[in-house]
Amino acid sequence: MVVLTVALLVAVFFFFDLGHYLSFETLKSRQTALASYHTDHQVMTIAVYMAVYILVAALSLPGAAVMTLAGGAIFGLWLGLLLVSFASTIGATLAFLAARFLLKDAVQSKFGDRLNAINQGIEKDGAFYLFTLRLVPVFPFFVINLVMGLTPIRVGVFYIVSQIGMLAGTAVYVNAGTQLAKIDSLSGILSPGLIFSFALLGVFPLIAKKSIAVFQAGKLLKKYPRPSTFDYNLVVIGAGAAGLVTAYIAAAVRARVALIEKHKMGGDCLNTGCVPSKALIRSAKILSYVKRAKEFGFDSGNMEFDFEWVMARVHQVIGKIEPHDSVERYSQLGVECIRGDAKITSPYTVLVNGKTLTTKKIVIASGARPFVPPIPGLDKVNYLTSDTVWELKTLPRRLVVLGGGPIGCELTQTFCRLGSAVTQVEMMPQLMGREDADVSGLIKEKLITEGVRVLTGHRAREIRIENNGKILVCDHNGRDVFVEFDEILVAVGRAANISGFGLEELGVELTPRKTISANEFLQTSIPTIYCAGDVAGPYQFTHVAAHQAWFAAVNALFGKFKSFKVDYRVIPWTTYTDPEVARVGINETDAAEKNIPYELTRYNLDDLDRAIADSEDHGFIKVLTKPGTDKILGVTIVGAHAGDILAEYVLAMKHGLGLNKILATIHTYPTMAEANKYAAGVWKKAHAPEKVLKWLGKYHGWTRG
Repeated sequence: MVVLTVALLVAVFFFFDLGHYLSFETLKSRQTALASYHTDHQVMTIAVYMAVYILVAALSLPGAAVMTLAGGAIFGLWLGLLLVSFASTIGATLAFLAARFLLKDAVQSKFGDRLNAINQGIEKDGAFYLFTLRLVPVFPFFVINLVMGLTPIRVGVFYIVSQIGMLAGTAVYVNAGTQLAKIDSLSGILSPGLIFSFALLGVFPLIAKKSIAVFQAGKLLKKYPRPSTFDYNLVVIGAGAAGLVTAYIAAAVRARVALIEKHKMGGDCLNTGCVPSKALIRSAKILSYVKRAKEFGFDSGNMEFDFEWVMARVHQVIGKIEPHDSVERYSQLGVECIRGDAKITSPYTVLVNGKTLTTKKIVIASGARPFVPPIPGLDKVNYLTSDTVWELKTLPRRLVVLGGGPIGCELTQTFCRLGSAVTQVEMMPQLMGREDADVSGLIKEKLITEGVRVLTGHRAREIRIENNGKILVCDHNGRDVFVEFDEILVAVGRAANISGFGLEELGVELTPRKTISANEFLQTSIPTIYCAGDVAGPYQFTHVAAHQAWFAAVNALFGKFKSFKVDYRVIPWTTYTDPEVARVGINETDAAEKNIPYELTRYNLDDLDRAIADSEDHGFIKVLTKPGTDKILGVTIVGAHAGDILAEYVLAMKHGLGLNKILATIHTYPTMAEANKYAAGVWKKAHAPEKVLKWLGKYHGWTRG
């Protein structure tokens, strides 16, 4: 109805040449008659004028400038300015609403990814941008009305800013209308000088905003003495993934950089996280293959092993990778590596080993540590965490794993395969709470099949020591459940390292999740201090820490020239259970929570030749696409080598490639990666042009005679 109404009104306007009445020449020729009519019928003149002006503006018809001149010519400066201001703003808002109603959803749906940055800018500074556009007459107002309707700017903000922003230009035209007899054309109203003045006035709010930010930063830093010279361009605190990459980039661009680490180079990933866990998972997987000997054509399988030797291999793996993150390597790259406890004493100084380092910028990459919940009695047992479990020399006979997240599930399965009787306790209704229910269900079933006692929906309430035995008491729907154990591994999450090195004294702002609060440039509330990695959030992955490190380093070193917003659009992750669970983008749970429409394509790996040959024919690929298109919104893979298979989808999503491109790509046979092509084929089959195929069948039948 809206489309038909607008189309009809526009058609009438042009069919009957109504634009003739809104021309400059017609206005000049009828000025006296219009003024006389207004004298005799003031209220009627105002009503008709307002209605026509609003209609012209709402339909984006040519003639608004002439109508503004007419306002001055008929009603005089002040009344004309009042009428034009309200009529033009009401009409503009109606055009804005029409564009939003008719086009916004379609435009945002089709170009949503490309418009993300614009949408974020409008939500944050939309009023400033609109005000600038309204003040500069070179931008056609009707275009601004329609384009703004496609953005997230609020209607009230659009109306108020438009009325204020258009007032200066409106006043010029209304005033010109009062002198209509002296004007020869519309082009003579705005001189280049006047346009330039409006342009300066338009950008003033943005300049003022930036100036205020600089002023506030200066005021914040003013109370700290700024060194006349600096020892370093950058000091990095923490030599984990984020700190190492930050220091590497700074050294690569020939900045003088110091890297401070109080414990071991490589941080959690090398020493207590990714590397040791994957090494232990690999050893446990070898054992699992032995137990599955009959699947591979052997009568039986048996393997004797010493747990201490297995753990020794884990440390050998760490030692083999350690040179990649060593002091020697980074010193050769140009990084000054310092071992010690760092304390930030001002926005420009860091104290370490009794010496004060002066630096232009600081990057905090202090990482995170295992979170230990306040469970009564936990402090009475020598509990394990993902930091300390690697020091075990004896395999626990009965092991309780608290936590059903990625770390908890990986270590649960690993220790079960090594021979521990493992009970996994998770407070939530399902394991791996960020994954879809079918994904979680498959992993839970696999763990149970391998011998794990999985207790979901159980809250750890207390730990008791009775008769020299350790007992975990869980609450399950108001009923106590008792679990005896020899060792307990706490794997319920990680907490950012935010205390002990000066943040509290400086007043660096934190988020509600107790990570460092940073803007889109990874700059903290102290302008000279940046952050990256687990301490910054929102993701606690090694690859995200390295990704953030580039932005932190570049913005810290070159931010006064150009800053880059950190990009979180395509973040992949993998849980290294067997089968692996790999994901990028949204899953079905996310889509439901965010009300995002999607189409689901599922390909089961029991159909894949390589998976069958490897006796790994279990799991699936789920691809969520935008309805009616092959655009990938998210992918979840459950299966062998899922983390490796996922890489193709990460690349596709990053660079806007759809399933058709994956389908058209040659994949080596036989490989697990072929699953991606077959998943794309499932999507293609579901979107086959049935009518065209039907006619093609008739055509081929006709060619056969």
